[in-house]
Amino acid sequence: MTSFDSSPTLTAWRALLAVAVVFVMLATTGWTAVRHPHSDEPRTVALASWARGHVAGRALPDADAPPHRLAQFFATLSAVQRTGLADKYPLVVGNLNGAPVTLRYHANRLALAQARKVERQRMHDARLSPDGRAEALRRMNRFQAMLAEGRHILAFDPSGKGRAAEVFGDLDRAERVSVIVPGVDTNLLTLERSAPKVNAAPVGMAKSLYAAERAARPGIRTAVIAWADYTTPAGIGMDAALGNLAERGAVRLNALVGTLPGDAPISLFCHSYGSVLCGVAAHELPSRVSDIAVAGSPGMRVENAGQLHTGARVWAMRDHDDWIEDVPNLELGGLGHGADPVEPGFGARIVSAGGAVGHSGYFEPGTESLSNFASIGVGAYSSVSCANSDSACHDGVTGSQRI
Repeated sequence: MTSFDSSPTLTAWRALLAVAVVFVMLATTGWTAVRHPHSDEPRTVALASWARGHVAGRALPDADAPPHRLAQFFATLSAVQRTGLADKYPLVVGNLNGAPVTLRYHANRLALAQARKVERQRMHDARLSPDGRAEALRRMNRFQAMLAEGRHILAFDPSGKGRAAEVFGDLDRAERVSVIVPGVDTNLLTLERSAPKVNAAPVGMAKSLYAAERAARPGIRTAVIAWADYTTPAGIGMDAALGNLAERGAVRLNALVGTLPGDAPISLFCHSYGSVLCGVAAHELPSRVSDIAVAGSPGMRVENAGQLHTGARVWAMRDHDDWIEDVPNLELGGLGHGADPVEPGFGARIVSAGGAVGHSGYFEPGTESLSNFASIGVGAYSSVSCANSDSACHDGVTGSQRI
């Protein structure tokens, strides 16, 4: 940044722009809110059934119980009893942090098969509009793809626009774990995309990062989670300017990372609005979260990295033509997400995003942004390339190279 960029005049103009943006949003989109689940949504029905269920003569635990209690519960069951619960309550067991990973994979395959059947029926439902039947077809195709051999679905909820998480690698045996936290407009239909936007969607991001991590350190066992298991803002509206969805998502993220198997270090890779969520979650993350890396961030709802109150290393990158640079980094009455993580004064380790193009290009193979993410994910910090604007990226990291 030049001295002009931090001048009081520009700061004042950015503040005025922020206020203008707020009023435009209010005038054109209105205040939006997360809808409460309908009583007939699949997971709501499944949870009601679970609440009445029993195994071996005892009541089932509350599905919202702390993950460690759920882990203790499953540890007391035989393999037959665990499988029986997954078969009977797939939409519940498949989403329980604390349930064994392989059991969740099994449950979610069953839940996906059931959801596919429902959408196949809806495709031919004359009561639906043509658009409704077309959406049913898209959802049916998505569920069919997720049922492909070898896919490991860690979470799945078809209610509303839907949520999901997918694992690449052996999560139970991993020596390093990476979690990708995506941004706006992420749901079951945008979980993965075709060319040329493959690596702009969570599954493509995760596949790309997993391949890059394996290339960076072939001898280390890694696992990457495409974590689209929170309700994201729909477009760049009021929800994207507020922190409500990030706060709800942070609870879900902390529940996930707090119960991942083993004790391998965990790195979070948070893109766009996902970085807002990671900022909110940071102070409650378990100590095994070693790194938080953000890309294309509108802010982390703090003014500096110290306010995140985390022992994890905080990394930040933004490519030169990412439109997020033009979003005012302010917080005004709950609107906006605070300081820019790639400003030197924020205190993050600023790394190169060389080769990345636009807001969604950070996970493209061959880019320095992806290479840096992979190096962070496998702990090869000496291979990280720092940005020219950074003055502290090398602190505590021996051998990193400056570009």
